[in-house]
Formats: sequence, C-alpha cells, structure tokens
Amino acid sequence: MIPVERHRERILAAVSRGEPQRVPVNAAHGCVLAADVVAAVPLPGFDNSAMDGYVVAAADVAALPEPGGSGCGCAGGTQHEGHEGHTPPVRLPVRGDIAAGDTRRLRLEPGEAYRIMTGAPMPAGADVVVPVELTDGGLDVVTLTCADAPGRHVRREGEDVRAGDVVLRAGVFVGARQLALIAACGAVDVLVYPRPKVVCLSTGDELVAPGTVPGFGQVVDSNGLMLAAALREAGFDAVSGGVVRDTEDDVLTALGEHLRTADAIVTTGGVSMGAYDAVKAALSRLGTVQFDKVAMQPGKPQGFGTIGERDVPVFTLPGNPVSALVSAHVFVVPALRAMAGWQRAEPEPVRARVLDGWTSPPERAQFVRVLLDREAGEPVVRSAGGQGSHVLQALADANALAYVPAEVTRVEPGQVLDVTPFGASEAAGWGP
Repeated sequence: MIPVERHRERILAAVSRGEPQRVPVNAAHGCVLAADVVAAVPLPGFDNSAMDGYVVAAADVAALPEPGGSGCGCAGGTQHEGHEGHTPPVRLPVRGDIAAGDTRRLRLEPGEAYRIMTGAPMPAGADVVVPVELTDGGLDVVTLTCADAPGRHVRREGEDVRAGDVVLRAGVFVGARQLALIAACGAVDVLVYPRPKVVCLSTGDELVAPGTVPGFGQVVDSNGLMLAAALREAGFDAVSGGVVRDTEDDVLTALGEHLRTADAIVTTGGVSMGAYDAVKAALSRLGTVQFDKVAMQPGKPQGFGTIGERDVPVFTLPGNPVSALVSAHVFVVPALRAMAGWQRAEPEPVRARVLDGWTSPPERAQFVRVLLDREAGEPVVRSAGGQGSHVLQALADANALAYVPAEVTRVEPGQVLDVTPFGASEAAGWGP
C-alpha cells in the first residue's frame, strides 16, 4: 500500500491550472482571479449624505451647539424645538428635496437648506447634514436648534476606494463580498481561472436511477447524485452522468462521450479485485491510469490518470458510498482546487479536541465521520456513529471529516485532530 500523501502528490503533479478567461462580472462568482482588479471609479463616486435630514452651509449653523450639548436644550435624538434661555434656533427656507439617484448638479445658496435623503448627492456649497430627528421636519421652512460639525454625516468621494486603486489581487477567490466590490468599482469584466466542469459516473449492473424504488438485488445510484452535489458544494460545476453498465465497452463509450466537454471525470465502482470490475479493466487498456491500494480507511482501492487529447484527469473511486465521498474530499477536491487556481489545494483544516475516543487501524490513515461543534468557543468533535463504508446514516449525520494519522492506533479523549468540514456552507457554522 502507498501513503495517502503519495497518491495525492501524484495527482496534484499531473493536473494543471486552466487557461484564464475574461468573463462578465456576473459570471465571476466562485472563480479565482487571474489578474488584479483595478477600480475604474472611486467609492463613493461622489460626496453623499449618510443620513436622512437637511443639508446646510456650516456658516449658517455655526452658532448652534452640537446635539446634546450644553447650549442645546434637548437631549440628542429627540425632536428639537427652541427653548427659552438657550441658543436661538436657526430657521432656513427649504429649497426642495434631493433623493438618492438625483443626477442634478445642485448648488446650495447661503441662508437656505435642502431636504436630503440617505445616499443622495451633496449640493455644492453644502457641508453640514442635520439628521431629520434633530429638526422640526419642516417642508417649507426648517427649524434647527443644534447641528453636528461639518462632514459628520457626509460620505466623501473616494474615501473607501480611489479610481486606479488595486482592490483585489490575482489569486483571490471571488465570493459574494468580493463580487460586490468588483461590481461597485465599475468593472465590466474580469480575468479568472474557470471552474472545472466535472462529470460523475457510477458503474454497476445493480444500479437504478435515483427516484426509483429498487427491487431485489438492485441499488439506487446515490453515488453519482452525492458526488456531484459534494463537488458543487466545494465550488465546482459538477453533474451526475448517470449509470454505466459493467462492461469494458460501456465504460469506454461513456468516457469517450464526456471527454469532449468535461475537465475532469470521476467514476465510482469497478476498481477492486472482482471479476466484473469493468472500470479498472477498461482504463488499464489505455495505459494511462494507475491503480493503487492506498493506506487509508475507508477508500483503499484508488485509481488516477489522464486520458484523451486534452489529458482529462480521471479519478476512479471505490463504489461504497462512504468510501467514495471520503475519497472525493481527500483526492478530488484538492485536484480541482489546483485546476481552478486556488492558492491552497487542500482546504484549511480546523484543529479540534476529541470528546470521545475510538480505535484506528494500524498503518492506515483513518478519515472519521464526526460531528464538529464548539464548547466554550473551542472546536470539539465526536464520532458520528457507525464508520462502515456502507453506513449512510452516520455519513448524513456527520458534518466533518477527522484525519487520524497512520501511526495512531487509538484516539483518546482530549486529543487534537485536523478536521475538515463538509461543504462550503457548513464550513462557516459547522451546523447541519
């Protein structure tokens, strides 16, 4: 048997990053940037109000105290009116309204005010925004008894990003937050590494399509459905290619059909030592796929190689569902991340303390389905239940994989392990 690390290293050495593509901004989500993103416009793009209120000139309210100050007569946050014995209020005519989206280039004359909405552009000559709750809300004439310092509620042009700034560097993953920044900075398109397109094939004469009630001797093809979903959760474009019958010709025909469009192919089943292991027999004829026994539990029988004119990677995984999913996380996901331009091929693990203990097979790395949680803010894990390679209930209950090195034969409570959450959505909260 060969170590897990050797099999993974061989895979990573054989795959290559996709050619960068320029895509519209709305198609960049989930990709890795292949070039820096430079802001075409500043953020904010113009001086604008951060509050609903009234915009005035500083000179007209210079004598007024700040809200809640000793000369104001009212506590900040209440509707203000003049109070005898305090600073006299300022009353200004309201020239009109400025709403968000107003494209007029307005000028405020001394001794006047505009009613302004949050996000609306500041008129020339104005430098103070008085929140509406600190006024009498007048429509024709507004009464002001206090005012903040100039610039307090004003968002200045370019205070976040200046035009020409590099806002995101090459190698950054474009998530929702990065996508918002790219769009706001006026980018029309960006250069990214494309997400690999993956086809998942299930082999076996016993398999029937999902949504079918299986008869005696039949098994529903959950692997293709599961693996395609898992790879999509990991950030890739993956589909189930359906069931392939257990003959060499059927396997070769299915591979040939998908080689034209797929960037990677994943098969499950047909790679052990049985008389009907058609995947292994078919790919052995091509001479490009190597089959190994990997020192891991579950998932010992593994195969990998590249086929076709485009050297499409083919991952041959075991047929048992737990073995297939574990193998996908351990070998397929790192390879696809490398192909997609990720700076780190393997997802960053969480260091978590074990709450219960279990045995681990000698000289084989163990990947245990666990429940990852927090206790007093500390990551902790416990076994999710049965660890057999066919046990789907415990697999469904688990939210992470714990890695036990090959030299460890007993995991004790309190021991700290590397743990990888399942799925991008679960990685943040660790919940089901």
